[in-house]
Amino acid sequence: MTEDAVLAYHTALEFHGRAYSTYHRFVYLTSRRSLPVVFRSYEFRPASFPAALATKGQEGFGVITAERAGLPVRVTSLERTMVDVLDRPNLAGSWEEIWRSLESVEYYDLEMVVQYALLLGNATTVAKVGYFLSQHRERLMVSDAHLELLREHRPRTPHYLVRRDRTGGSFEPDWNLVVPREIVERSWAEVL
Repeated sequence: MTEDAVLAYHTALEFHGRAYSTYHRFVYLTSRRSLPVVFRSYEFRPASFPAALATKGQEGFGVITAERAGLPVRVTSLERTMVDVLDRPNLAGSWEEIWRSLESVEYYDLEMVVQYALLLGNATTVAKVGYFLSQHRERLMVSDAHLELLREHRPRTPHYLVRRDRTGGSFEPDWNLVVPREIVERSWAEVL
């Protein structure tokens, strides 16, 4: 689509085989102006690199090159993808889709996750990452040091995990984050 295209967000989850669902929309990062394209039933949607990365010249942080059908493809790593989908959930699907997809990953390089979350410079995103990691602490072997580093950069006042939905939720004081009940209660979990 563009010379600098990088598969990202839900598309990266699909590329890595970690998406809970498959979509017909493919998102790629680019620094160039590009319009969405529909080909057959597939939509190719551009997204700009996060401004904090562009300012710091770090657009390539956590980008890997992999082979697909004999061609090199640039895609965000699982670590960057985890932070990116929490940063811009509108490019990744529902909260159920995001949570189930991220939970399907057995291992994250937590040093890279923390480094990238801090590089973005967004306190709310840092809190979202911290909340997710604290919810999966044992399974992902998250240390106190990882969480403490993130906690130092959380918002100073309460922020909503979902900005457009300020109708309540559960306040998580460790992260100064109001989390929707849907996520706290995992309302999508199957009833037995």
